[in-house]
Amino acid sequence: MFTGIVEHLGALESLERRPEGGRLVVRAPEVARSLAAGQSIAVNGCCLTVIEARDEIFAAELSGETLERTSFGELKGGASVNLERPLTAGKEIGGHFVQGHVDGVGHVTRLAPQGQNWWLSVRVPEGLGRYVAMKGSIAVDGISLTVAAWKDGVAEMAIIPYTYAHTNLQGMTVGDPVNVECDILAKYAERLMESRKAAGASRLTIEKLVEEGF
Repeated sequence: MFTGIVEHLGALESLERRPEGGRLVVRAPEVARSLAAGQSIAVNGCCLTVIEARDEIFAAELSGETLERTSFGELKGGASVNLERPLTAGKEIGGHFVQGHVDGVGHVTRLAPQGQNWWLSVRVPEGLGRYVAMKGSIAVDGISLTVAAWKDGVAEMAIIPYTYAHTNLQGMTVGDPVNVECDILAKYAERLMESRKAAGASRLTIEKLVEEGF
């Protein structure tokens, strides 16, 4: 479990791709020394298991599913990647609950300065729009962000200077792929409604939830 508050930036050292999966190596001096084989780490919002950590680098294996569902298949050597270690007991939850289970790959449609801040627009993969809500949370490359606008499949988020300077957003351009993870609460709410409808136990609707104050 993660919070979407990026701790460090790493650089993609190498990425081997095979039909059944691959292997990713990241150079991250500030992080690698604190890692050991078997530990988890979020790389661009994707939860990976460390298989090797030495000196200034760490490595993780990628399943075929991971390559298919994330932006790793499109990353180039030297690319900047966001890193976050798992949430620990007693640690402040500064963002929202992020599982590191990427739902799909979105694409940047705009990244423009707006005063001292920045405005980021991402086209969300088809089928995930139902989980996006105004003022709701969304993880983009592992960064916990708040949806400020939602229209025609594009989520827009305001980026403060600190976030821009301390994440891989500073190197992004229009068209770049990004990992998108929707809020887990929305998924569970949808599943609960589906289960109740199938069982005929309730006629719970979005309108009813609003009436009840949700």
